[in-house]
Amino acid sequence: MSANAEMVARAAEMVRAKIGGEISTALILGSGLGGLADRVEDAVSIPYRAIPGFPPSSVPGHAGRFVAGTLGARRVIVAAGRYHLYEGHSTETVALPTRVLHACGVRTLFVSNAAGGINRTMRPGELMIIEDHLNLMSRTPLVGPERAGEMRFPDMSAPYDAALNRALREAALESGLAITSGVYAALLGPAYETPAEIRMLEKLGADAVGMSTVPEVLVARALGMRVAGVSCITNVAAGLSNTPLSHAAVLETTARVAASFERLVTAFVQRIA
Repeated sequence: MSANAEMVARAAEMVRAKIGGEISTALILGSGLGGLADRVEDAVSIPYRAIPGFPPSSVPGHAGRFVAGTLGARRVIVAAGRYHLYEGHSTETVALPTRVLHACGVRTLFVSNAAGGINRTMRPGELMIIEDHLNLMSRTPLVGPERAGEMRFPDMSAPYDAALNRALREAALESGLAITSGVYAALLGPAYETPAEIRMLEKLGADAVGMSTVPEVLVARALGMRVAGVSCITNVAAGLSNTPLSHAAVLETTARVAASFERLVTAFVQRIA
């Protein structure tokens, strides 16, 4: 067993012992969206720093903990916060929570993020179902020795599951929420994009841009997990307005839309139960 596989096994053993067995559905929450973890009933909370191999989370808006319990009448495990490549973490560390979740029985993964709106019809506070993505991060957690249980050449023709996306649309309708869909572009960060870069991304077909999510999706698909995702559009991307960009503004927008996001995800989880 490789050192990385051993770390995943040790971490998963500890998490399973804490949560009382395996759970098949997990939610990864992006910047400022971690409040959903507080809606989990009969919750067991595990700080990342208590899990073997997990460093503490360093980005504001990312609590850095697993929360397991019941949401929408379904047992789930919530990752309240994630690791980012721009923090200086290796691709192994960024992918570690996803690999541990799979080892804990997770086969359906919901991912979320805060993103800048490139599509000119989008406004801050909108929710976007991720239909596809552009991986422009230049680094991927799939590079390296082949890992047991992971496809060496995963098919990415449908990275986001069509049936799960339908469930998201139905959940939005049921919850009385407007929702859009589009392509998410992932860049390394941590600097926000320049206006020229946004014009380039627009020409490439991106509707929103962020600094996360794609590494987890790549690993999840290599492991055979079904994936769905939602971006919270927190700002208009650079060059499309005169408003300077800041992480504080991102967190302000996610706080404003948090109740709608939590309602959507709870209804989604009920639909896939």
